[in-house]
Amino acid sequence: MVIVNTVVIVSNNFGFNEQAVPLAFAAYGAGSMLVALALPRVLERLPDRTVMLVGAAGLVVGLCLGATVATFLWLLPVWFFLGCSSSLINTPSGRVLRRSSNEKDRPAYFAAQFSLSHACWLITYPLAGWLGVSFGMTSSFYVLTGIVTFGFTLAIFLWPADDKSVLVHVHKGLSPDNPHLADADIVQDGYQHKHNYVIDRHHRVWPFP
Repeated sequence: MVIVNTVVIVSNNFGFNEQAVPLAFAAYGAGSMLVALALPRVLERLPDRTVMLVGAAGLVVGLCLGATVATFLWLLPVWFFLGCSSSLINTPSGRVLRRSSNEKDRPAYFAAQFSLSHACWLITYPLAGWLGVSFGMTSSFYVLTGIVTFGFTLAIFLWPADDKSVLVHVHKGLSPDNPHLADADIVQDGYQHKHNYVIDRHHRVWPFP
């Protein structure tokens, strides 16, 4: 909404000239930068999941507020709030990827995340523009609010609240002389040990109780 429709909202809806457009973008960027600068200290106390879910909830609220924008002065704090919320999601994402992968696999993880995020934008960028032209900005805000709400709900259920890094698990298909099993104990189903768990060539699926 911000990148695609700011020019339309400022120029067409409010009748401001081109000089007002950078101010709107600056409000969004200021919110994003302030949160990004503050997050290193925040993430020392709060888990990534909490911070990112707060950001997603903020996007839901911010997009709903965007549907009520009627003046340029009201647009600026809404854009600032959306910038803050976006940064709460985007800034910790690299930490999540690093925590979820071995060092040698990280280039592939980051490339996959880059591709997935841009695939989503490939849909939502033209959608935001088409909805705004065809049905008006209010409808565009509400439809994108629904998309964000859907993603927010998925994150709540797919990302466990008790997201432990070190997990106990059993290997059934590895050879007994595999170096990965050096600290494992023999159990009925195979070899059991615990360590910082990530998906890799030795761990194809997430362990369940």
